[in-house]
Amino acid sequence: MARLNTVADALCTLKNAADTGRAECIVQPAAALIGEMLRVMKEAGYIREYTLVEDGRGGQFKVTMSGMINKCGAISPRFSVKLADMESWEQQYLPSKSIGMLLISTSKGVMPHHEARQLGIGGELLGYVY
Repeated sequence: MARLNTVADALCTLKNAADTGRAECIVQPAAALIGEMLRVMKEAGYIREYTLVEDGRGGQFKVTMSGMINKCGAISPRFSVKLADMESWEQQYLPSKSIGMLLISTSKGVMPHHEARQLGIGGELLGYVY
């Protein structure tokens, strides 16, 4: 069966692992975009660490959970977001202004929405986590 949305599959795997209280999970396939999203989530403290495991079939990430994820998901389709519209997307996907983050793909890489706001740039919405 073909995977249609690898970002949604990865974030669903993380949410299921967090809901069941697992300490580790396997996210596959190992796409560069998913690796960047995991890097941002690690910097924010939502996961402890992740490592790339080459298995000859596209690779996979072994993710160590930190227990901080309550909910995460992909935003599909990947809407373009301008700096002025970022607050309305925050209200739609996050429970509070100070809780969680939107993952945005910008011209300077994947970053959380508050960092994109500080840099004054927009991008494409990938997902959310809180």
